[in-house]
Amino acid sequence: MPTLTELKQDIFDYTALRLGEGIIDLELDPAHYEIAYKNALGTYRQRAQNATEESYTWVELQQNVNEYTLPAEISHVRQVFRRTMGSTNGPYSSSFDPFSSATLNVYLLNFTYSGGLATYEMYTQYVELAARMFGAYMNYTYEPVTRKLRLIRDPKGDGEVVLLWTYNNKPETTLLQDHQTSQWIREYTYSSAKQIMGEAREKFASISGPQGGTALNGGQLKAEATSEMMQLIEDLKNFTDGSQPLYWVIG
Repeated sequence: MPTLTELKQDIFDYTALRLGEGIIDLELDPAHYEIAYKNALGTYRQRAQNATEESYTWVELQQNVNEYTLPAEISHVRQVFRRTMGSTNGPYSSSFDPFSSATLNVYLLNFTYSGGLATYEMYTQYVELAARMFGAYMNYTYEPVTRKLRLIRDPKGDGEVVLLWTYNNKPETTLLQDHQTSQWIREYTYSSAKQIMGEAREKFASISGPQGGTALNGGQLKAEATSEMMQLIEDLKNFTDGSQPLYWVIG
């Protein structure tokens, strides 16, 4: 399994060869390749649906504590699910668990012994209504910079475990080993490095020499790099990186 350093170095080598390393002396240092790569990775994470993945994580609540720090890879919290309704303990607690009702679902769908789909539909409506009335859903806010999940209520006891439905940033090694994603990052890194080189060359119109000097192509490199990066961003809209388009939802 290649390391992150090896995967990045492969992109840096590809970029240098595309720019003419070995034929000409490039004006780029290792730091410039690193900046170009970070620019590519940041742009991809910002614009590509394939940069994240759905996930679930458990959080154990503590009494009167409504703020929790989540793992760094979590970029968005979509929903917080409770395993119970109302009080979590005592004589008025509810032990209904929406994640352990698979057996019940099979029973309700078996119309030979029960009401079939009609019964199942009424049952799901009852569960949804009871959840709204007795606090199965939790309001919250999530700040991805500080990674703070703030519940809009104070838990009244210790030990309750809630389920978070989250979107997580895929690790860099995962992105760089995906043949579709890595190709996009590779090409954007190359174009970004070309833009850096164009910026440097554009500061001087020409280099003086015994034969009258040599004109530099900084402006041309910048124009090419800008056009290439714009095309790569357009490619993301066509899901060339393996992202999945949104589906129509009818209901």
